[in-house]
Amino acid sequence: MANFKSVCIIIIVLILLVFFYLQNNWISKTRHKISFQKLPKNYHGLKIVHISDLHNKSFGKEQEYLISQINKENPNIIVITGDLIDSRRYNEYIAMKFIEEAVKIAPVYYVTGNHEIRSGSFEDLEKKLVDTGVKVLRNSWEKLDINGESIFIVGIDDPHSLEKNKSSRLTKEYLDIATKGLDAQGFKILLAHRPEKIHIYAEDGFDLVFSGHAHGGQFRFPFLGGFVVPNQGFFPKYTSGKHIVDHTMIIISRGLGNSIIPQRVFNRPEIVITELLAE
Repeated sequence: MANFKSVCIIIIVLILLVFFYLQNNWISKTRHKISFQKLPKNYHGLKIVHISDLHNKSFGKEQEYLISQINKENPNIIVITGDLIDSRRYNEYIAMKFIEEAVKIAPVYYVTGNHEIRSGSFEDLEKKLVDTGVKVLRNSWEKLDINGESIFIVGIDDPHSLEKNKSSRLTKEYLDIATKGLDAQGFKILLAHRPEKIHIYAEDGFDLVFSGHAHGGQFRFPFLGGFVVPNQGFFPKYTSGKHIVDHTMIIISRGLGNSIIPQRVFNRPEIVITELLAE
């Protein structure tokens, strides 16, 4: 009987080890097809791969697994919504190995997360990103043009602050700077690290927002969703998926890596693939 119990314990431990390993390393893909009345016809079918919160995480040798999963999607553009690195264990090499391969697949647009801002080392990383061909959007915008029709991609810095009110003020200030000279009637995509600021983004009339930061709530529970998120607390609203505020849609990535809490539960690393449809 003792031997039987020991075998059962070993089997349970092995199952748990495999489960926890897969939860951190087996990439999932979430797909959205979204129709917009304002989207110019030439952008019908535009495929966007959304990456967030890598936090120095490696997926295969030289990021081969992660890159292969993105490459299979054949995206038109790749958007990255911050926290490529982790400020607690800063490592540009891992982040840049991913970037060096990603820019070969499609144009890459990037905004900072709170870890880049508070690392104190972003100036060097930013130069490497730009030199590699990444379009780093720091309270600025870029215009995409297809056969005379345009849409706009706007990006803002993460408003890193320990004060909630100051963080919101910074978000508004950054948006004011970023949208200066922008066609108010055009189709506008915003890249912004923090999903909980969706009501501020909606005030500026963005059509589509990509965010991360929430890590899916780290641990996810059936019917309850994510457990805890920075700046949102326990069982928060904005952890993953699609949400609409006024006429603004936000798509939140559960991210790829971890930070303070090293383990995900029922919350595998995520790549988000969004296809835009013109009505």
